[in-house]
Amino acid sequence: MSDHEYERIVPAVHGNLTIEPDSAVDQELADRLRREHSREQLLDLASRHAHGDNDEDARMRRATWRALARRFGHGVRVCRGAIMKHPETFEIGDGVYIGEQVFIQGRYDGRCVIGNFVWIGPQSYLDARDLVIEEYAGWGPGARVLGSQHTGLPADLPVVQTDLRIEPVRVCAWADIGVNAVILPGITVGKGAIVGAGAVVTEDVPPFAIVAGVPARFLRWREGRTEQAPHE
Repeated sequence: MSDHEYERIVPAVHGNLTIEPDSAVDQELADRLRREHSREQLLDLASRHAHGDNDEDARMRRATWRALARRFGHGVRVCRGAIMKHPETFEIGDGVYIGEQVFIQGRYDGRCVIGNFVWIGPQSYLDARDLVIEEYAGWGPGARVLGSQHTGLPADLPVVQTDLRIEPVRVCAWADIGVNAVILPGITVGKGAIVGAGAVVTEDVPPFAIVAGVPARFLRWREGRTEQAPHE
């Protein structure tokens, strides 16, 4: 019997969820926390519930993230060990899944937008100083995005002492970022594009293209696309 005989195709779950509005009780809890606690106290409260595995911990993670964020949608799941920096810059849509041990690193004057039904896999790292991930994008476990890098100038200074260049990163709707892929600063991944596992993306990815490798190179268009391959 060949390996292919063991393959199965099953319906997608996350992208087909029907999201109901969060309960009034949960929304009121977040409003009360925001009124009665300082930002530092909210961060401490989020930390205390970050690793718990019961329903109350999950509820408090949602409530504290909602109280801290600029916008926080309905039906968001914040899993164990997920942490954030500068959540006041976050705009999180409906039905977003934030996996275990995800780290979202914002910046005090930055912007992080995570669209509806985005799925962020466990142990991912998002340098979210100027980051937009549009709706229904998938982010594979361990994948990373860098939104900034040191200029390295002047060369007579250690690199870590040189200025930081912040560049916007855009992951368009329906795109899928593979396990352990890396998206470098200034990159746009086009609508419906697929980035292969372990790829390092150094150039923009056209809509509905499939790229892979280090550095990532165009492989083919997704089935049904007829455009010519980009110039090498």
